[in-house]
Amino acid sequence: MANIIITGSSRGIGFEMAKLFAEEGHQVLALSRNEKPIVNLKHKNINAFSFDLSKQEDLKKLQKYVSENWNQVDVLINNAGKLLNKPFLEISPAEFEEVYKVNVFGVASVTQLILPSMKKTGHVVTISSMGGVQGSMKFPGLAAYSSSKAAVITLTELWAEEFKENGPSFNVLALGAVQTEMLEEAFPGYQAPNTALEMASYIKDFALTGNKFYNGKLLQVSSSTP
Repeated sequence: MANIIITGSSRGIGFEMAKLFAEEGHQVLALSRNEKPIVNLKHKNINAFSFDLSKQEDLKKLQKYVSENWNQVDVLINNAGKLLNKPFLEISPAEFEEVYKVNVFGVASVTQLILPSMKKTGHVVTISSMGGVQGSMKFPGLAAYSSSKAAVITLTELWAEEFKENGPSFNVLALGAVQTEMLEEAFPGYQAPNTALEMASYIKDFALTGNKFYNGKLLQVSSSTP
């Protein structure tokens, strides 16, 4: 059984993943700013606390938890994300920075903190978007979001190269549209082809086995145009 950290676990894909891993007997640390939905599950294999990956004090809290409770981390899933749908000329510098704080800087900070606790057999899976894939169809209003998701694709390639001798494997999944609360908030009324549970099941299996076949790779997980 593996020790698994999931960020962005209060709803959507992250919430469903936490439940799936726990039901299989894995130990899950489920992190999100709103920990109540996970805590309310009262699952013996899930631990959770309020966590904002842009705050240094919360990163220290994470480091303390891992050092005191686990000998190692087997899987880190960088799932937390912030989606902003707004015309480029209307995005304030603060809004642009806030997206990057979560989608890029936060991902880098959590990964940097957890890497010393991971072995060669470990797997870091970062969730990106089809909007961040070079050459894919782009949509107006997503300048901050999609560009931030492109950044973590390149980060993943760099990590795989830098830690290829002794570090874990790093892969990034570019997801197409998934029916989540975040999608509904950004694109009201849009119907995605996949549910959060369906995507969570795929990511769960990939996180546990994908590192046997891939390292430093971008996988496009989409059956639709977006």
